[in-house]
Amino acid sequence: MMIKVQPKVAKKKYITAKDLDYQMIVSKAQGRLTKEAERMIILLAKNVIKKFYYANPDDRLDCLQTAYLDIFANWYSYDESKGQAFSWITEVVKRGMAKGWNKQHRKKGDENVIVISLTGYAQDGEQFERF
Repeated sequence: MMIKVQPKVAKKKYITAKDLDYQMIVSKAQGRLTKEAERMIILLAKNVIKKFYYANPDDRLDCLQTAYLDIFANWYSYDESKGQAFSWITEVVKRGMAKGWNKQHRKKGDENVIVISLTGYAQDGEQFERF
């Protein structure tokens, strides 16, 4: 009886910095992200968020969504002469997550808090009446 042994197929690594750099350069040349670059960015963001703890799963998803919005809105500002795309995208994603967290969890004394009055609104130069 003869047993055939299947050769081991090497699993593709998570994301290589070289592949991500290449995809970002190609994307900038095309003027839009390639599907492979999008896939890599999403995978990178999903793995970055694993490093943080969120008590509420909705907070996790909101922060991830904010990070996606930031990176997909600003991907074109990546400058390949200043460093690798991997580290640049990781930093943008982390800052996007922090921005999402801070937006959700403002403290009472924070500046730039939006206040909406349910009693009415003032038009040009009018004063609110207090009840």
